[in-house]
Amino acid sequence: MKKYAVVVAGGSGQRMGSSIPKQFLLLQGKPLLWYTLDTFLKSFDDIEIILVVPETGISEADALVEDLNAQARITITKGGTTRFHSVQNGLALVTEPSIVFVHDGVRCLITKELIQRCYHQAIEKGSAIPAIAATDSIRIVDGNSHRVADRNNVRIIQTPQTFQSLILLKAFNTDYKDSFTDEATVVEASGENVFLIEGEHENIKITRPADLLIAERILAERSTL
Repeated sequence: MKKYAVVVAGGSGQRMGSSIPKQFLLLQGKPLLWYTLDTFLKSFDDIEIILVVPETGISEADALVEDLNAQARITITKGGTTRFHSVQNGLALVTEPSIVFVHDGVRCLITKELIQRCYHQAIEKGSAIPAIAATDSIRIVDGNSHRVADRNNVRIIQTPQTFQSLILLKAFNTDYKDSFTDEATVVEASGENVFLIEGEHENIKITRPADLLIAERILAERSTL
């Protein structure tokens, strides 16, 4: 089946303490986003990528695509005011029945194996939402009180959130709501069930300077395998 990856790369460098948007920060000499795109390109020979970036980042994205020599497989489009609207803009370029991955551009440690597992589950069940078990103690805050939650029942959600296109496109044909925190919540609001799949602990979202150090170490370890 046709495959599209909508890679959303609309972050800023604010929490990184940088004037450079975090998706373009360097990791072992290459922008974070380069690793994300490279892994998706290598996951399937026939996958097409829809790269969603702020208007101010289009020239940098063009340079990345050229460096990857992937002009025929990556289409760049402009992001929206929220993640929801950015994904909506990307989905507007999905033109045929397909499996669609929606991925955070700064989850640059994504592996081909996870992408392929998500694809096969989405074929079978309609969706695949990567999730990992919580390892910390969890408390639920309710106003001025709080209570312990059973962490065995808690899952931390990752991307690529993967769906059959008919399910995802139908769900995104709606107006934005504050309750839409990711693609799974949009699809659930449309009346569809979503199905989890085991994620990867190394599939972290680069948000703070310490995350860069972790990513550097992981990439260095992978290079020796």
